[in-house]
Amino acid sequence: MGAAHVFGVVGSGNFRATNALLAPSEQCPDGVPFTAARHEMGAACMADAYSRSTGRLSVVTVHQGCGLSNALTGIGEAAKSRTPVLVISGDTPGGQYGSNFYIDQDKVVEGMGAVAERLHSPASAVADTIRAVTRAVNDRRTVVLSMPLDVQEGIIPEGQRARVESVTPPVPPTRAGASPEAVERIAELLAGAERPVIVGGRGAAAGVGPIRDLAERAGALLTTSAVGRGLFHEDPWHLDVMGGFSTDGAAELVRQADVMLVFGAALNRWTTRDGTHLRGKTVIQVDDTPAAFGLHYPVDLEVLGDAGLTASAAAVALGERLASTGGAQTGYRTEETRTRVESSLNWRDQPFEDVSEPLVAGEPDSGRIDPRLLTNRLDEMVPMERVVVPDGGNFNAYPAMHFRVPDNTGYCVPLAFQSIGLALSSAMGSQLASPDRIAIAGVGDGGLLMSLVELETAVRLKMPLMVVVYNDAAYGAEVHHFVHETDRLDTVQFPPTDIAAIAAGFGCASVTVRQESDLGVVQKWLDGPRDRPILIDAKIADFPSWVLAHSFAAGE
Repeated sequence: MGAAHVFGVVGSGNFRATNALLAPSEQCPDGVPFTAARHEMGAACMADAYSRSTGRLSVVTVHQGCGLSNALTGIGEAAKSRTPVLVISGDTPGGQYGSNFYIDQDKVVEGMGAVAERLHSPASAVADTIRAVTRAVNDRRTVVLSMPLDVQEGIIPEGQRARVESVTPPVPPTRAGASPEAVERIAELLAGAERPVIVGGRGAAAGVGPIRDLAERAGALLTTSAVGRGLFHEDPWHLDVMGGFSTDGAAELVRQADVMLVFGAALNRWTTRDGTHLRGKTVIQVDDTPAAFGLHYPVDLEVLGDAGLTASAAAVALGERLASTGGAQTGYRTEETRTRVESSLNWRDQPFEDVSEPLVAGEPDSGRIDPRLLTNRLDEMVPMERVVVPDGGNFNAYPAMHFRVPDNTGYCVPLAFQSIGLALSSAMGSQLASPDRIAIAGVGDGGLLMSLVELETAVRLKMPLMVVVYNDAAYGAEVHHFVHETDRLDTVQFPPTDIAAIAAGFGCASVTVRQESDLGVVQKWLDGPRDRPILIDAKIADFPSWVLAHSFAAGE
């Protein structure tokens, strides 16, 4: 049915099903590629990132009970991101409540926001599987298909076995544009706009060309949500990311807009800087999912329709309006604005005071590098054929924005669940989806230590993976949140850890970076075969990031 890659941890409850899935068949002569993760959460994050990058169905395979529960954080991330992932999980036979592995898997799955499906009987097993895959692909949902052990042991009736031979991948629903009335209203608002801005989220990925055409006709600037970063990277009028990640100059240009047209973006508090970017302007939200409208903030015009088709129709309607009034529309695309866009685009070009701390003789733990300097230098060193995957934490904005990206496929933000510790595995899934690129995982020491078991997987796969650890020996976000109300921070601060030595034990190339001159080892890795990961244990100067400052302002 079109599964592109399988990730998992195999136990007794999913052993036979996994081997059957991977075996060559008439429909899939080479079998499905399989990556054995070291932890179920890692497998789920790899699958989530793989499907985000490719748009194809990925599969996670886990043992029942504890195997499924280990994967739940990754499943929650995928579910909140509307990623088409199918999780196949063993399950205890009905009525065996005394089993050590028993949990109510359907309730647990639904509680995480995913779709619960199951094999109900041998006679229904084929139909159950078809339904689960179809929901994952066509509804863009994360689906968990529970496979009770007694059903797995059953015999599929002859008639149902014959049906397997005719199974094909799901046919996605036909795309539909917005209503003519909605299209005319969009054109009317854009025609009257002096400073229009168009926003693209992940839901706009298939409509980039038509959206850029519409923006040119309307004289609009382009920007994206965090997960949409890179969509408009080739357009000279794009501002990179809107909201908490944007530079001050880009944020000001968005604030000054009078009309904002949004395609496939949720407009959450991070994209809108707690709603402040929506104030004082007419906001139009275009989405193909009715539940998206007003999910976070109310908008002025809700338009149901496919992003690309709606943008194409709106461009035609706007062109007709402009023709009747005698000309093109400059809108926001003035020479003054062009200068502001160019100077505001990249964080690496914004001035900052270097707060690196020098090495001190006789003090082995001295020396701290400014995380902005570190990331800017790495950005210069690493080829643009890359995939950037930031983790969560005080440091988050540095890998998220100081690393440039080549396109939307080159960026993955696994923060829909706001969990730390997902970036390492997500970077691995992204790299497998784009094997010609270097994956860059930007993580804190806390998130890395939660997930470092997957370094073994990356070494085994000889993966060109760069893990940049922003090491402040703490859960830095909590330190900066609470330092003003208490000096009892020992619950979120830790002794120094030699993370580079740990990575070397897994078989990674590794280096501890305390100053810029330590980065020579990284260049040697880049010049070499890149047949194993490199981990950079960067001892960073510690201060509140600009993204954390926005959180303070919002009362978090």
